[in-house]
Amino acid sequence: MNKPIAYLILIIAIVVTLPIFFITIPLLIILYNGLVKKRNHVAFSFSGVDVALQNRGELIPNLVASVKAYMFHEKSTLHDITALRNKLLEVDPQSSKRFGMENELTGLLKNLMVTVESYPDLKASENMLHLQRSLNEMEEKISASRRAYNAAVMNLNNAIETFPSNVMASVYNFKMSPFFKADESARAVPILKEGFNK
Repeated sequence: MNKPIAYLILIIAIVVTLPIFFITIPLLIILYNGLVKKRNHVAFSFSGVDVALQNRGELIPNLVASVKAYMFHEKSTLHDITALRNKLLEVDPQSSKRFGMENELTGLLKNLMVTVESYPDLKASENMLHLQRSLNEMEEKISASRRAYNAAVMNLNNAIETFPSNVMASVYNFKMSPFFKADESARAVPILKEGFNK
């Protein structure tokens, strides 16, 4: 092979392979890093939800202890709250089962707070007022954390399902994350007529 033909082959090889190194490889790196960042953001957001849920879990024994002396008729509700709190400690933190159980616990706590209204002495107790304020603050933090988590999950799930990042997601086995969803009782429309009939 003569020298000019060798140079020509070398130049053609460089022209053909350069785009692979200067376009394709950086694109693949950017896509992979973007998926990793989104997955890590989901984990970070979930840790915020988890911390808020754990803080609420720590309030529950104090709440149950304060209410127990007054509420003889609601022992089953208190038992359900305590039992559900204990079950939550055994469930995988990022499972949809845990999300459902947390929603169930939220419903039970709301029912308990409504029931507290029937006990004027308990409702006026300084300890109970403090617990109610703390529980309301925790519910607000949980709600904000859930919104941040769901936004992070949406970004990750969109990246996993849309082209071209879905190719990298399939190759590296990125999984869709579950959303925190409201349970059916939270979707029910409250009946207000009882409050207006007084």
